[in-house]
Amino acid sequence: MLPNGEDDSDLLRLVKELQAYLVRNDKLEKENHELRQEVARLRAQVSNLKSHENERKSMLWKKLQSSYDGSNTDGSNLKAPESVKSNTKGQEVRNPNPKPTIQGQSTATKPPPPPPLPSKRTLGKRSVRRAPEVVEFYRALTKRESHMGNKINQNGVLSPAFNRNMIGEIENRSKYLSDIKSDTDRHRDHIHILISKVEAATFTDISEVETFVKWIDEELSSLVDERAVLKHFPKWPERKVDSLREAACNYKRPKNLGNEILSFKDNPKDSLTQALQRIQSLQDRRESVNNTEKMRDSTGKRYKDFQIPWEWMLDTGLIGQLKYSSLRLAQEYMKRIAKELESNGSGKEGNLMLQGVRFAYTIHQINNYQISNNTINFNTKSQSDGKLQAKTKNKNREAKEQTSD
Repeated sequence: MLPNGEDDSDLLRLVKELQAYLVRNDKLEKENHELRQEVARLRAQVSNLKSHENERKSMLWKKLQSSYDGSNTDGSNLKAPESVKSNTKGQEVRNPNPKPTIQGQSTATKPPPPPPLPSKRTLGKRSVRRAPEVVEFYRALTKRESHMGNKINQNGVLSPAFNRNMIGEIENRSKYLSDIKSDTDRHRDHIHILISKVEAATFTDISEVETFVKWIDEELSSLVDERAVLKHFPKWPERKVDSLREAACNYKRPKNLGNEILSFKDNPKDSLTQALQRIQSLQDRRESVNNTEKMRDSTGKRYKDFQIPWEWMLDTGLIGQLKYSSLRLAQEYMKRIAKELESNGSGKEGNLMLQGVRFAYTIHQINNYQISNNTINFNTKSQSDGKLQAKTKNKNREAKEQTSD
């Protein structure tokens, strides 16, 4: 029993403060979740804006390239008259239309100049724009051909190293395929027997599933590649075997954890930190089993279809027993804290008591159990109660003397 008086009021105050902190923590977690969603939404908007900006830049770049190509063609048009003037060999041209004189003089020595290129407008309509994809594809092909060419010597014969690698790969591949084929032929009758046994297997307890799965694994362990060999047997019940293995694994983990919790014993030689860490690690492993409980609806239906026991996943089965066994962790946690308070005094009484109540409250929230005073006993069967009561009486006596003075 807990002492009455100021210790009770301090404990109630600590419990209220703990509840207020937990409520505030839940509120902050909700706000944090909303902020994360807002940040994700803003990041998505930023990525969309960046993609639009990149597309706009690429379009502007293509337009600049096309305009640059057009300006080059215009420059060639402008240079044509200069080339014609150079053919006059220094003669002065005073006539505003010098074409007849130029043609008359140049026909004797040089061929006539080429016709002028089309104007910019017609060029813009009929010109072919650059395609970066074609350039990149061409470069990729030429790069790959250059790598292949490095493996071939000048005479057109593959190098010896390349021949050895290719032959080794073919030999390894053929050996692997030959092993699969030989296993398929050698174990054909045995696998047909396994198929009939798996299809006819029914179970009343999940422990029988563990034994059956262990036997199946031993029978298939001699195959060089289980999946590759069993693909040659279309009647192999793959979904049922996978479900059996999954059920056995999901059952084995909480069963071992429950046995470890029930066999847990506090070592008095361990320090307080080590003892509490051991209990906390068991509770963390207990929380990791919650995935089995979350997937109970989907996996339970599949187990029913294959006649696999699934009742152990209910709260009345192994999962429920594991929840109840975690209450023992809370009891051991509080016992160790009470021993520490008894041996080292009340210097850190408030912090340790709050730590123990927080741990018990966490287990209560996870297991959805109402932990009663009978489950978690704050006192130990020792002299701790007498010492705490004596301290409380002394404090009350001092308070009365101060008020009387």
